[in-house]
Order: sequence, then C-alpha cells, then structure tokens
Amino acid sequence: MKTYKFIISGGGTGGHIFPAISIADGLKQRYPDCEILFVGAEHKMEMEKVPAAGYTIEGLPVAGFHRGEIWRNLSFPFKLLRSMMKARKIVTSFRPDCVIGVGGYASGPVLRVATNKGLPTVVQEQNSFAGVTNKILAKKVDKICVAYDKMERFFPAGKIVFTGNPIRSNLLEGQKNIEEARKFFQLEENKPVLLIVGGSLGARSINDSLLAQFDALKDSGIQVIWQTGKFYYKSISEKLEGKLPAHIHLMEFIPRMDLAYAVADLVISRAGAGTISELCLVGKPSILVPSPNVAEDHQTRNAMALVEKEAAVLVKDSEAKEKLVPETLKLITDKLQLEKLAANSTKMALPNATRDIVEVIAELLEKRES
Repeated sequence: MKTYKFIISGGGTGGHIFPAISIADGLKQRYPDCEILFVGAEHKMEMEKVPAAGYTIEGLPVAGFHRGEIWRNLSFPFKLLRSMMKARKIVTSFRPDCVIGVGGYASGPVLRVATNKGLPTVVQEQNSFAGVTNKILAKKVDKICVAYDKMERFFPAGKIVFTGNPIRSNLLEGQKNIEEARKFFQLEENKPVLLIVGGSLGARSINDSLLAQFDALKDSGIQVIWQTGKFYYKSISEKLEGKLPAHIHLMEFIPRMDLAYAVADLVISRAGAGTISELCLVGKPSILVPSPNVAEDHQTRNAMALVEKEAAVLVKDSEAKEKLVPETLKLITDKLQLEKLAANSTKMALPNATRDIVEVIAELLEKRES
C-alpha cells in the first residue's frame, strides 16, 4: 500500500485544534504508515497542543483581521504575504496527497496553495454559521464536511457532506469510569455534580456570574467542578481565598474531561461547536452561555440548534450575572427535565464523524488514483 502524506491546517482555538487532532488520529487508524504534518499559526495554542498529541507542526506568521481596531491591521498584508510564501514552501517540499483545513487563520494560505496546485482538498466546518476563511475556500476545495443542516447557505450544495464534528476519542470511555471520576475529583456519591467549563482560556462572563452569586452556589450544597481557564484562575483563587468550601473544586484546567463529563449531572458551557458535539455524544444536559465575542454570533446559532430540539437551555451572556446561578440551581434539582435534555441531546449525537471524514478523504484519494 502507498504511504500517504497529509497536511492538516488551521487552529487558533480548541474548537479547531481538537477536531484536527481527531482527524489525524482517524487517518493513522486507516493508513498506519501515513505521514501527517500540521500547519498552524505562530504563537497560537496549536503550537503547543499538536506536539503534545504526538504530531509535527509548522507555524505561519498569519494573523486575523481586526474589525474593531483598524490600526492593528497595518502589519496584516505583510504577515499574509509571508504566510503565503511559507505555505507554498511547505506544500511544495512535503508533497501531500491531500490537504485538510479545519478553519482558523492558518488554513487559508495552506488551502489556497493546495487548490492552486490541484491537490485533493477537504474543509471541515464545525459551526452552524460558516467562518470567513472556509466560505472563501469553498469555491475551490473538493469537499466540505459539515455538522449542521442548511449549510448550502454558505457552500456549494454538491460539495457538502454531513459528517458531524470529530471529538476526542477518549470521551466515551470515561463514561464507564464513574468511580474513577469521583476519586479523581474527590466527590461524594449521592450529591449532584455541576461541571463548569469556559474553554481552556476561560470565559470572563461565566466566571463573573458565578462570583456574583457565589454565596447561593455555596449554600446550595451541590458539588461543583469549576474550570476557570488559565487567564482567570489566579484572580478568582485570590477572591475566594478562605471562602472556598470542600464541595466546590476550582481548577485552572481539567486534564481529564472524559472523567468530568462522566460524573457531571449538568454542564454550564460556552457554545463552541466542538463542545456542543461533545455534550451530545456523552448525552449531558447543559446550560449554554454563547460568547458574544465571535464572528456572526455563531455560538448563539450553535446553541439554538440544541435549544430548538429541547436538548439544552440558553442563558444570554448579557443576562448571565442575573440569571445563570438561579437557572442552574433550579434545573439541577429537576430530575425529569435533566433526563429530557439528556435524551434529546443524545439523539443529536454523530459518533462516527471522524470515521466519516476519513472516508471522504479516502474517496478523494481513490478518485485521484483511478
């Protein structure tokens, strides 16, 4: 069998990086001898997360366009030009059989070079509202793997393949390890568990909302696993010094999300596409607080896909300080509603997304060789 080479490009956030790593793992299962090279943006989190997953990565100097602060864009054309030149050099020297873009700054230059060279190309769009980079690339790439209905609003219908979003492969395994999860987080057996995640960097408004009504959360007696994110852990720890009860577990980052999901009765989260896919896969009821700081308000659109099917509850970011804790304390004691949300979220799961995306790639390779 031929030894295939793949480039996977994109990143910037965990919502792009973790699907990219999942696709790489799927390609390794399908083609054990294949070579995989990641291309990301310099100084972004993929430069750390990808090597930690065992893959090689090259960085581009590319950066995003700042819509609000135009003066910050003075270097944008120069970084883009340098990124195009470096992307061309990488693609030419590595000679991939297929190039996969997962969104984010770096995927634009790499996919543009790949399409100009006539290489098989695939884009994976995680969100219900397509990103600018993927919309531009859609005209030239071969296939576009999506996770939501009605994506023909953004992409040519003939190129769309409905696959869902790839998720971390260990999450389902964790669901079998409830006892291990309780020990890991030092939890009692018969008390509800609230899991709070705002992404690896954290979510200021979620953290502020919990701090604003911390006494109500503390007095409720529910067990809490609270991932603050690395930007906020120190300041929150200082504010709660001497006030933190044993049943509230403050963490900068949760290293075992599989165990966190396993033990959670309810999850508070942003509404990034990857997180939503994970919540559906593990069948967890959730309160979603969409970030207002994303393009085209796509997190609200992601959240509404679940809310409309009674698979999640939405609290607006602007109302979180007032409503998030009361809604949480009301919901976490309503077993019937939790069961309903969990059942409906499970119905929306697409557990074979990685396999289906790899199959799309395999079909392109076969078509090229035939």
